[in-house]
Amino acid sequence: MSRASSPGAGAATQQLLLGSSAAMVSLRAQVRQLAQSPFPVLVSGESGTGKELVAQCLHREGPRAAAPLVTLNCAAFTPELLAAQLFGHARGAYTGAEQARAGFFEAAGGGTLLLDEVGEIPPALQAKLLRVLENGEYYRLGETQARRAAARIVAATNRDLRTAVQRGEFRADLFHRLSVLQVNVPPLRERADDWQLLLAHFQQAYAAQGSPFSLAPAAARRLASYGFAGNVRELRNLVIRLGCRYPGACVADADLQAELEPAPCAPDDGPAATGLAARLCAGEFRLAEELADVERCYVALALALKPHNFAHAARLLGVNRTTLYSKLARLGLTSPLE
Repeated sequence: MSRASSPGAGAATQQLLLGSSAAMVSLRAQVRQLAQSPFPVLVSGESGTGKELVAQCLHREGPRAAAPLVTLNCAAFTPELLAAQLFGHARGAYTGAEQARAGFFEAAGGGTLLLDEVGEIPPALQAKLLRVLENGEYYRLGETQARRAAARIVAATNRDLRTAVQRGEFRADLFHRLSVLQVNVPPLRERADDWQLLLAHFQQAYAAQGSPFSLAPAAARRLASYGFAGNVRELRNLVIRLGCRYPGACVADADLQAELEPAPCAPDDGPAATGLAARLCAGEFRLAEELADVERCYVALALALKPHNFAHAARLLGVNRTTLYSKLARLGLTSPLE
């Protein structure tokens, strides 16, 4: 959910932002230019496009490369825990705070703080983050002494924050502070033939987990026209699956098609209409249990689409995070605090 990265050196954009398409050539040039600035950067793009890699390049190509790059997933915590993660807390600041703890602002020091899924920050915490950006100071929870925030802020989101501002879901003043500089990461479907280069890259990267495979001509044509809704992340996962299932083989079009098809949501033994009627007549049907199974299926699927991102799952299901947490407990699914 969160981590610190060690400093890197070299042509980070060339190493991390792979692709020969015009879109990627332009992206690398833009990132190299913005890396030299101290101002906040808002990195936008669909899920799986590589926004975190862009943040790494902004850090490693700039003057802060020798300092830490620290990443905080803003969607992975409850509002109370997110504030403690971001700013740190004094001993006894809240129940369970048995000792003082530094936050991510402090951990980043004079480096870079990546706020991933920044669009999921709750309103009260948005106001506190705005004050940090305006004044360059923050307070640990439970303390009255101001601390200096020296890190450069890079914010990443797959949401349209302008629309979120219009809906009242995100503060306009915070949006303008975070988006002084902006980078939009293109989806894989707009990157011409970059999928071939990325496929070869992932085959080499995951060679230890599975032998390289080849694609039959029809399979290659299918992949070339595939939309990749999950972008680069989906392609990476596909390469891993094919390498494990077809090591050293030529993957046929039918086999590739099967791997590209989404997993079914409904249980395999779900009753057809005739079976349902029989169960009703036999008195074997319990509506509450059936509805719970359907609800469990949809909640599990929403979580599986983006693991550990409870805010994203709640938005897909049309409920708030508090309601989602109660559903997880009631349905016996993973708790966000486990």
